[in-house]
Amino acid sequence: MKPKFHLVPGNMQASYLSRQHVLPNFGTVWHYHPELEFHYIIRGEGVRFVGDNISSFEAGEMLLLGENIPHMWRCNEEYFQNNPNITAEAIVIHFLPEFLGKDFLNKPEAEQILVLFERAKKGLVITGATKKKLLAHMKNTVKTTGMKRILSILSMLTILSESEEVTSICTGPLKISINKNDTDRLTRVYDYVVANYQKEITLEEISEIANLSVTSFCRYFKMMTKKTFHEFLIHTRINQAKKMLIEDKLSTTDLVCYECGFNHLSNFYRHFRNITGLTPAEYKRKYLYENVFI
Repeated sequence: MKPKFHLVPGNMQASYLSRQHVLPNFGTVWHYHPELEFHYIIRGEGVRFVGDNISSFEAGEMLLLGENIPHMWRCNEEYFQNNPNITAEAIVIHFLPEFLGKDFLNKPEAEQILVLFERAKKGLVITGATKKKLLAHMKNTVKTTGMKRILSILSMLTILSESEEVTSICTGPLKISINKNDTDRLTRVYDYVVANYQKEITLEEISEIANLSVTSFCRYFKMMTKKTFHEFLIHTRINQAKKMLIEDKLSTTDLVCYECGFNHLSNFYRHFRNITGLTPAEYKRKYLYENVFI
């Protein structure tokens, strides 16, 4: 089975992405991306596929995956029965090796982190006291902003680079064919969407950015991301809306709706609920005022 390239959604105001997911399940697409990934399972069990390794997973598992490792968490069948009482939940952090600048890893003080990134190409299971320390910082990356957020992930990388409570998952880095032209094209598309999500973006417009015909672009984008471009645009807008709600930058949900590129409140509410399972007010109350972490 050939892994699919996954375009990790970004954030214009942050150097890395940190989210707490509550989903019916973790999906069924075996995929890879250039970002490293910290992954902590809060709820869920099933079988995970990482590189050339197939193992079971359950709540409490913490991993660090290196760049471009194909992976998938396949939940047990009960997570696919549309039972609202059975959900999967995880904290996921995505970051590029050069997330603090291209010169960061060349600093003498970063040598241990560079070694960690190399070890992470086999995937790492994190256990013991190290896992407990990292979990506290993972929670902070979701809640905090500014320098505190940077310090949290730097602390995580430092702790892990000095720990022996890690086990490799794969026998070695899995060789996959990555077409640089495809990744560069997707990056151009994504950068354009992030810069222009507040306005209407036509297929003709985005196809020109990708240097493809509309028909070829639609086929290409769906093959690469498993989403239509419209679905991707909606997800980008909702991601920005969630950020605005949490940061409380605008006084009303109506303003968030129009600021994120939606022309009708009814469409905004419908898409927000479809993606998050909550209304904007419920999402803000849950993630801003309640302690939802374990």
